[in-house]
Amino acid sequence: MVVVFEAYAGLARRVLAGPARLGRTRLVAVDGPSGAGKTVFAARLADALAAATPDATRPPVVHTDDLLDGWDDQLTFWDRLEEQVLAPVRAGRAGAYRRYSWVRRRFLPTPVPVPVAPVLIVEGVSAARTAAVASLTLAVFVTAPQPLRLDRAVARDGPAILPELRRWHITERAHFAADGTEARADLVVEGAPVLPHAAERYYCRRG
Repeated sequence: MVVVFEAYAGLARRVLAGPARLGRTRLVAVDGPSGAGKTVFAARLADALAAATPDATRPPVVHTDDLLDGWDDQLTFWDRLEEQVLAPVRAGRAGAYRRYSWVRRRFLPTPVPVPVAPVLIVEGVSAARTAAVASLTLAVFVTAPQPLRLDRAVARDGPAILPELRRWHITERAHFAADGTEARADLVVEGAPVLPHAAERYYCRRG
């Protein structure tokens, strides 16, 4: 496998030069299995996009985990994302969604605004699914070895999530196989590179 280190700054320029397909907004989907490093990648790309714009405005980042109605809503949340976020932004209007609390196990009452901006990043499992393709400027798939991904999730959320997490991994594997997400992605990122590098500035692309 060939891997190449590339700068987030260069990827930000690529996104900004790309076509806007969600109305006037360039939609970037950061997909991949749980624990692969999607959230970190999305945050660093958002920082690079802010640095690449004259007013240094950071693009909104929507995490699909915030839209799930619990563990059983792993893939069926999409209508909620479309109706509350993607459709309004496509029409030139701000979107808004209510964030799900995994502690309280319910959606919180305060809406989270999603402004119309030059770029919108949606991060999470199935973010680059087939249903999103027509609206995407860039589809990213972040991957990492399964044992490491499991360890990362347990370190973050505790061992009590293991039964649900193992079921989650089975479902996401089946989804990615049926959807062909990785093969269709514009960019496949190694979420656990072993070579030393300046991680805040560079990501590792699989060739």
